[in-house]
Parts: sequence; structure tokens; C-alpha cells
Amino acid sequence: MIGASRGISLACIGLALLVVAATTLATPRPLTAAEAATLSQGLANVVTTPEQYVLRKFERADVVLLAEDHALQHNLKLAQRLIPLLYRAGIYNFGMEFGASEDQAALDTLVTGAKYDESVARRLMFNYNVGWVFKEYMDIYRVAWELNRSLPAGARKFRILNLSYRYDFAAFTGARTPAAMAKVYYKGPADAHRAEVVQREILARGEKLLVLTGTVHAFTRYAMPMPDYNGEGFVRLDDRHLGNRLLKLAPGKVVTILLHQPFPGKFGGQVRPANGALDQVFTGLKGRRVGFDLVGTPMGELADDSYYATGYSDFRLRDLADGYIYEMPIENFRGCEIDEAFLTDQNWPQAQRELPDFPGINPKPATRQQYLDKIREYVDTRQRYRDLN
Repeated sequence: MIGASRGISLACIGLALLVVAATTLATPRPLTAAEAATLSQGLANVVTTPEQYVLRKFERADVVLLAEDHALQHNLKLAQRLIPLLYRAGIYNFGMEFGASEDQAALDTLVTGAKYDESVARRLMFNYNVGWVFKEYMDIYRVAWELNRSLPAGARKFRILNLSYRYDFAAFTGARTPAAMAKVYYKGPADAHRAEVVQREILARGEKLLVLTGTVHAFTRYAMPMPDYNGEGFVRLDDRHLGNRLLKLAPGKVVTILLHQPFPGKFGGQVRPANGALDQVFTGLKGRRVGFDLVGTPMGELADDSYYATGYSDFRLRDLADGYIYEMPIENFRGCEIDEAFLTDQNWPQAQRELPDFPGINPKPATRQQYLDKIREYVDTRQRYRDLN
């Protein structure tokens, strides 16, 4: 892995797998063909496109969080398509986990300037994460710039909001002690910082915001299970992620939408959401792209026995998120394109010093090519999802 949020969350999941046996439920029965067909027909009768669905959520919400599995082309293309639609709907802000708030002024200049500068876009992303080499994330800057260039003189500009800060992985000693991690995350927990940015730049100003972030950061009502050897069932539920914090700041005004993805399995590996029931239903849509509610709908009542169900009884999809977006089967997912100009001989020494410490990249790559090879493995979705059950 090369993304900070995902690396940390997967490490926590790995620890929790040691204690889930005490809370394991029986695997729910798969849908029959008739049940799947009924749900498919119900979706077909009321469904909206993903774009329409996101926009409709803003009728009541101030912040909508899109929960993504990182570096998938179709999710980033959806985000790019949404930018001009958001603007026309009177929503002028798009937030990303993938960017440092220290660079906000430079990013504002980039997306409102007379000329788009790819080298600046690369530098801004490099400042946040030296391994975030994916072209489609930086293309979000370009799409915002193209929109702003198309606006009449004096019109309000669209803004890309950086939610994170520059973590100091060059200070990491190799030991995950509180003192060591405090040097890396010297401004405090990442999600606390992100929530502060949203509060200051959006909520306090009466604005609205669409956020693209890793799945665990997007949870609002749902609390993530973590191992606790003195806890009931040897687990505790953590409600301090970005979405959890925002919901406390703006009750009833924050929504989580899951972008279709595998879920972590209780005993390692990956599993299909709702034990494969979602895939059964989506097959009946015959390629149609859909966005739909999980709360108060038959789809939300589908039982799930993934890692996310740990510590819960009778866990349902509605307990995890407010809505869901499906664009294609997981087998059709493709990883993002690597920007070959992102890591160079010139910036590799700095990149090597600042490589994030994550499972799967230990020891740290000795050469730029070794690091790029690791990243290419990550965007190879057949490799990434090879253990999907």
C-alpha cells in the first residue's frame, strides 16, 4: 500500500482479526434468484444515476462524503464528471483527503490561473504523499481549472479543498510508539485536522462540500471496530474518523455514500459486500449505473458479515452508510494511470526520505524503480483483489 490512511486502517484491521472470533455471526443465507430479481427490479424502478444521486443528497446535506477504495479509475472519473454539475447546482467546493492544507493558496492559484501548470499539480501532490503518482487525482485539478476558465468574468470560482497536512515521515524511527507517531503526525490525528478544515472553510461559512476520501474516513453513524483485550467481546468501537467528527459538528447534515468495493474479511482477505448479495442484485441491472439509499430501503436491510460487522449483532448495510453507488462489477475495476513524470531522478532522494511507512513496503525500496514496481502492483486490480471471496 502507498496511501497513508489505508495503510494505517489496514494495520488496525490486521490486529483486530486476532480477536473477532468472539463476535463472529453465522454467515447470512445468500439471496435466491427470485429475491435478487425482486431487488433488481425495485432498483430499476426508482434508481437515479450516480451523478443525480450525489446532487440530490445536497438537498438536505451540507457535506457528502464519497467513500472510495483508492486509485480506481472509474471513481475518479465520477468525481471529475461531478465538478461542473456541482457548480451548476450551487455547490462550489470539492474536498480531497489527498492534499496538504499548507498548500491551499498555491492550489487556489493553480485552479484559477490563466494557464494550467502540470508541474505545479505534481509538486502539490508530491508535497502531500511522495507516492501518490496517480494521474486521475491530479486531473481533478485540471477539471476544476477548465470549469473556472469557462466561467464569465466576475463569476464565483470552483474550489478544490485540501483536507490533510504534510506528515513528516522523514522523522519516522520505525517504532509505532506514541512518541514516534507524534513526530510524524505533528499536528495531531489526521482526521481531527481534516474535520477542523471542513469546520473552518465550509460549515462556519454556510457552504456545502463534496468530499472524496478513503472508506474508513467517510463513516459517520458507523463506528469502526478496533481490538480491545479488556473490552466486551474483546473489541471497542471507534467513532473518531472524519465523518464521525463532522456529524457531531453538523448533526443531520452529513451523509456517507459508499462507492462499490470489496469489504475486508473477518479473518483476512476481502469479501463481497453483503456476502455477495449486492453483486447478485447488480447483475440484474444489466450494466446500468445506479445510486440508491441504504437507509429505509430493502437494499439497506441486506445482512453483512464482513469485518465491518465485528462487534455488532444483526449487522445490515444501512448500519454502515447512508447510500451506495454502483458503476460496474468489481471484476471490471481498473487501477489509475501512473504519471511517469511524478517521480524523477531529481526528486527521488527526497521521496526516499519521506516514503510513508506502510505494510507491504518494508523494507523501504532502495531505488525509484523498486518503488514504482510496488505502486504498479497496487494499481493492478487483479493482483489487489486476488483473494476476493
